[in-house]
Amino acid sequence: MTTLPNEPTPPVLAALLARVAERDAGALRTLYELTSAKLFGVALRILVKREWAEEALQESFVNIWRYAGDYREALAAPLTWMSAIVRNRALDFLRRQKAGASDGSAMTTEWTDTLDEVIAGDERDPAESALLSEQAKRLAICMSRLDASQRQAVALAYLRDQSHSEIAEQLAVPLGTIKSWVRRGLEKLKICMGAQ
Repeated sequence: MTTLPNEPTPPVLAALLARVAERDAGALRTLYELTSAKLFGVALRILVKREWAEEALQESFVNIWRYAGDYREALAAPLTWMSAIVRNRALDFLRRQKAGASDGSAMTTEWTDTLDEVIAGDERDPAESALLSEQAKRLAICMSRLDASQRQAVALAYLRDQSHSEIAEQLAVPLGTIKSWVRRGLEKLKICMGAQ
């Protein structure tokens, strides 16, 4: 049995997406094996709950199957395109949880008006959403370069608009550590964004 590479190259992923567009189920399976761990991380950072992230990932691969023919290599790297689909599915999942949680018990993190403003509406399909601005693409690349703990702390602070103490409580980490993760993460992002 051959082992799959840890970091598949964009040309490999683009070739697999082209085969998926031709309805090659084996290519979709290989694409899943190569990218699901990283894409699951995207969903988990947004949704926090593992079972929600798993469901969003499954929905995302259904959309990847449906929209693979819309992928354009000149517009976005394959993993960026797929990450945008996962992000949109995860955010849609959050919206559904918000709508179904009249008593608030279904969500672990309170939805805020700030999050509504940050998130694009439902009117765009996954292919459109994948065509991110250059700055958003750079930010995604820079976020992926952060340590996992820093990435999660920054995402919770700025995507979920949570305070440092709320993040510390949610992650069961000392407040000083959270402040350090956010500060260092933002410093790295600033340097990375300036270098691109």
